[in-house]
Amino acid sequence: MSGDDQRDYDGFALLGLDRSGQAEAFDAIGDRYDEAFPHKEGQLAAGEWLAGALPPGSRVLDVGCGTGLPTARQLVDAGHEVVGVDLSPGMLDLARANVPDAAFHLADLADLRDGHLGVFDGATAFFSLLMLPRPEIPHALRMLHGLLRPGGLLALSMVEADVDDYAIPFLGSTIRVSGYLRDELRQVVRDAGFDIAGESSRAYAPASTDVPPEIQLFLDLRRA
Repeated sequence: MSGDDQRDYDGFALLGLDRSGQAEAFDAIGDRYDEAFPHKEGQLAAGEWLAGALPPGSRVLDVGCGTGLPTARQLVDAGHEVVGVDLSPGMLDLARANVPDAAFHLADLADLRDGHLGVFDGATAFFSLLMLPRPEIPHALRMLHGLLRPGGLLALSMVEADVDDYAIPFLGSTIRVSGYLRDELRQVVRDAGFDIAGESSRAYAPASTDVPPEIQLFLDLRRA
């Protein structure tokens, strides 16, 4: 990571204690997450784009890997080397069982800023950046930009919503989420140094009635 990328993210790791509450929520949710979101066609399509666009055997960072399904499994099956990170020990236990060929680490997104996990050819951030307060999201994107090799790819998804650190009930727990409307999201990723290679949106109704329907945004990004 360049010095500029490092300075960009300094000072934006101040909510780690607050984010630990998010980890506890996902520990409690466990494998009910995959039951509540059984159909992930948008995520699978974005993962397929990433898996196919990368050279064989690429090193891929899965940010907010959750249970490892479907993304880490999909990328490993495509022959890539996957490193997954998540805040939830419970989710990581499931991921290690589901995808034993990947490497998983307990880490806050801000923990990656020192580059100790190395550099990557590609990365995914499926519904993980929305767990940050909105002022942190551009800095997190710039940090991920710094972890990618030149021309590296990022598959990003967010829920379309004009909210900032908004508390919502989620499968019997409470989590806080942020989001953008799609034009603003496009500008945020471009400002972070990415070109948009493709995008799609999907209306999604989770299986659980505890979670409201949503519009999911998927962006295929390339480090400019």
